[in-house]
Amino acid sequence: MVAPGDPAPDFEAPNQDGKPLKLSSLRGHPVVLYFYPAADTPGCTVESKAFRDHYAELQAKGVHVVGVSTDTVDAQCDFAKKYALPFPLVADHSKAISKNYGVLRDSGRARRVTFFIDPKGKVVDVVDAGAPDPHIARAKKLYLAN
Repeated sequence: MVAPGDPAPDFEAPNQDGKPLKLSSLRGHPVVLYFYPAADTPGCTVESKAFRDHYAELQAKGVHVVGVSTDTVDAQCDFAKKYALPFPLVADHSKAISKNYGVLRDSGRARRVTFFIDPKGKVVDVVDAGAPDPHIARAKKLYLAN
């Protein structure tokens, strides 16, 4: 698994609108890159809504939020619309991104892992926890505690 101090592996994949998102296009800003097992499931919904609820504060600090799961573009689109998620949800249906980050489970789904990436593209912190709460808590501590 990618660890603090490692460069964040770049990727390009479709977001919930089917438009390509390239991670390196966000350089110059901190990025919260969170992997979740499946769109519109209980834990993933709690986590995504928490990021949504703090999104304006994170944006005000220049932080980008990007969610990734192995779901299809259509599933990501439905999930984003259902919960008014204002940030990109990447459809890693090929599972290549999850593999590159070392978070792909044998089931073919990503584990719930969040990577905090600095403006130069280096991973500065990682939360690897099954529960959704530690992920948003770390984001708040890193970016909103000031």
